[in-house]
Amino acid sequence: MPIVETLDEALAPITDGCVLAVPRESAGVPMAATRALIKRGVKRLHLIALPTSTLQADLLIGAGCVETLETSAVSLGEFGLAPRFTAAILGNTIKMRDATCPALHAAFQAAEKGVPFMPLRGLIGSDVLKHRPDWRVIDNPFDEDDPIVLLPAIQPDIALFHAPMADKFGNVWIGRQRELTTMAHASKKTIVTVEKMHDGNLTDDPSMAAGLLPGFYVDTIAVAPKGAWPLPLPDHYGWDADHLAEYAKLAATEKGFAQYLDKYVYEKQAA
Repeated sequence: MPIVETLDEALAPITDGCVLAVPRESAGVPMAATRALIKRGVKRLHLIALPTSTLQADLLIGAGCVETLETSAVSLGEFGLAPRFTAAILGNTIKMRDATCPALHAAFQAAEKGVPFMPLRGLIGSDVLKHRPDWRVIDNPFDEDDPIVLLPAIQPDIALFHAPMADKFGNVWIGRQRELTTMAHASKKTIVTVEKMHDGNLTDDPSMAAGLLPGFYVDTIAVAPKGAWPLPLPDHYGWDADHLAEYAKLAATEKGFAQYLDKYVYEKQAA
């Protein structure tokens, strides 16, 4: 398990056409890594946000990195609609695989368990089923009057997230964000950015061990201080509301979005 010096080294396995899984907006979103991917010019991603997204998906879509999006929601919350996502849906420039939060979690759990599908209730009668031919409704084999939905397992090429710390053995402290464990279990590879490296072995501390993702589930680690900014890292720092308000204003137009990229992603002087 390599601990690499730069984000570009860590992100090298994320190539054009990759199936990339990322976490919800408050579970450790790898925003520094996201900006690095945009700068590199990655294309045709199948982005799976488990189960929702905000700024991260909007940025990747606006920058032309996403071909297919699979999630249950994308918005900027109190700052309004996600403007580049909304424009892409209205302009039919990305493929949308609409889902629900429980459905995505169940599909990841199927891959985690090494089974081809997971049954789930609660979808029958919804419009979502009309747009997901890959979701199958069957009779419960134990009760013919009890239909149930089967969801194919989701096994991403790569899971990518940001966490507070890791050690030299590859163990990553994720704390209460246990869905990150499911993401790592389900994916072929896991890349993690962290705030800092821990000096010892995190498994030696009983108070830390329960919040660990063991190193054998992690392929690459890179240090990226404030790597979730302007989104929050739970128990470490919060949302940068001023920045998100600025983004919402600029990204409302293509010209404004380009200015945002120049200033905050490509790090050029704002026009």
